[in-house]
Parts: sequence; structure tokens; C-alpha cells
Amino acid sequence: MALINDTTLRDGEQAPYVAFNTAEKLRIATLLDACGADELEIGIAAMGARERDDIKELLGLGLGARMMTWNRMKMEDLEASLSCGVRAVDLSIPISDLLIGVKFGGSKLKVLRELERVVSAATKEGLFVCIGGEDSSRGDIGFIRDVMELSSECGASRFRYCDTVGIMTPTQTYNTIKSLCDYDLLPIEMHTHNDFGLANANALSGIDAGAVSMNTTVIGLGERAGNASFEQIVMTLKHLYGEARTIDPIKIRDLVATVADAANMRLSPNAPIVGEHLFAHESGIHADGMMKDSHAYEPYEAEEVGSVREFPIGKHSGSATIRYHLGRMGISAESGVLRDLLPKIREIVTARKRVLETYELKSLYQEAVCL
Repeated sequence: MALINDTTLRDGEQAPYVAFNTAEKLRIATLLDACGADELEIGIAAMGARERDDIKELLGLGLGARMMTWNRMKMEDLEASLSCGVRAVDLSIPISDLLIGVKFGGSKLKVLRELERVVSAATKEGLFVCIGGEDSSRGDIGFIRDVMELSSECGASRFRYCDTVGIMTPTQTYNTIKSLCDYDLLPIEMHTHNDFGLANANALSGIDAGAVSMNTTVIGLGERAGNASFEQIVMTLKHLYGEARTIDPIKIRDLVATVADAANMRLSPNAPIVGEHLFAHESGIHADGMMKDSHAYEPYEAEEVGSVREFPIGKHSGSATIRYHLGRMGISAESGVLRDLLPKIREIVTARKRVLETYELKSLYQEAVCL
């Protein structure tokens, strides 16, 4: 089974204009654990005393998910994390020439020396160490191999392949991760960004190629266009990859609402998994099919994610929808009247840009019958 390492409390909170308070962090972590996250990245200890206090409180929850902190490849960052009592860390180091130039004056030798020093110290403390390969997708695969080889020698447990600016395609991702896995040096974790809307696809392509883990954030929260979406990935793993994952419909809904509220973000009504209009069927053909078989135009049941199915009365509604709503009001609709009503309903809805309420439909039908 693929591991989900959720970083809502780190990379998610790094989204501009977002800041979680302690209570929100504790709630989010608890719900993520309940919804099946295997690991949680819970903050950056080097940010200061308040952040370290939050990390300690999160560790104190005693959740089943492994908790780790994010760190630069610096001794002071590692020491800040150790002071919190964490047993797992991500140690981030630049991979691309661009970022090595910005952070290490262009010297790959300096990068490798710092990696050896800090990773050796972390593993001596008995920590689970993930090497965060920042901007891997713009880096040289030969240098990535050097980093993985040295990291393995120093006792690291995993390498995080970061598509930091979201430039990979699924095919490129598959081929690159397959090559890295073939080196058989360290297990690979996928960290993908959504700048071109490919974060989910790239994360899953990495898994297809042999990666063992992927980073997610709830509602895809994160820098710029965000990261791979927790709720979309967990449902994909269950339904399309056949993994045995139990999804609590109340808790997944609560988790999404909690993060959206804490981030002060509004969800799109057609957002995958959690959009409020996701299980609404207006098209006459679709609505008729769904009334006959609930699998006709849905890949999973609405109830699985705490939603309900709806048949709005709109421009594209057909006679099956009108008959359905009238029947629920105890009215046995006449077919001829329904045919006459549909054009009128379409005119009303188009003019006002809003579907009919059932009481309005009842009134229209009664008027038509009386004519």
C-alpha cells in the first residue's frame, strides 16, 4: 500500500495568507489521522518557540500516524527539531543548479558535505530521516544519484523527489522515478506541485513507477497552485488502486471543512470528492439514468463522502426530473402537461440564472393543469 505523508500543517500552511492557530492544528492532525494519513509533517521547529510548542502539543496527541518536522539541511534546524522530541525529520537540500547557486554558491561539494554532516548527526540520534530533494525536477539525475548514495551511506531512510515548481508531466515523472528506483538506493517519496494541474497525476505516476510514498495536503492547499490533494488521493487509492482504505464520510467532510475554514478559503462547488454540487444531476439523460441505477453516472456513492444526491430543476432538466419532484409532493403528473412545462421552466431558469424550487414547480404545474 502506498504511504500518504500529509503536509497540510507544513507546506499547506505555507500558502500565502494562511496561518493556523494551535487549536486548528490539533484538530487537523486528529482528523487526518482518523481519515487514514500514514504520516504527518507537522511544522518547522526552527521557526521559533511558538512553533516548537505547537509541535510538542501535536506529538502529545499520541496519534497513530508517524509525525515528522521539516528542516533545512542545517545543524541548528536539526537541533531545534530534536528539542521537540520528534523521532522523524525531513532534511531538505537543493538539487537543481539554480537553487544550489542561490543557497550554496553553486558548489555541489558543499551540498554533499553539509548533507553528510547533518544526516550523520540525525541518524546517530536514531531518527527516521527523509532527504528532501528540493527542485529535483530541475536537477541533474546524476547528482540526485550522488545525493541518494551518500544519504544511504549515512543512514537515511527515504528520498523525497520534489517537483518544486510543478513542471513535470506524468510520463516524465514515471520515467524519472523508474530510473531512480532502479538504482535501488533509497525508497522514493513524491512531492508534487499543481502549477499545471498535474500534482495528483504526477504523484500517482511516481507510485506507478515504484515510489512508496507521496505528500498531500487537504484541499490541495499549498504554495502557488498547491499540492496533491489528500481527499482526492485517498479516494483514488481506494477506488482506482484497490487499496483497503476505510473512509469515514463524516470525518472526511469535517476535515475538509476545518482546513478550508482555517485557511479562509472557499471550496469550488464542483471540487472533486467534496464539492457541494458534485452529486447534483440536472441533465435530463443523466438524471433519468441515475433514477434507474445509482451507478449510471457516478463512480462511487455520494454517502461515502458524506454527501447527498440531488436533481435540481434547471434548464437541462427532462420530464423524469419534473415527474420525480411532483411525485414526491404526491402529484401524479400528466405527460402532456410535462411537455408543455419544460420550455417554460427553461425560459425562467435561463432568465434568472437560478434553478426552480419545488414549490415553484408545484405552482407552475397547478396553473398548467387549470388552463
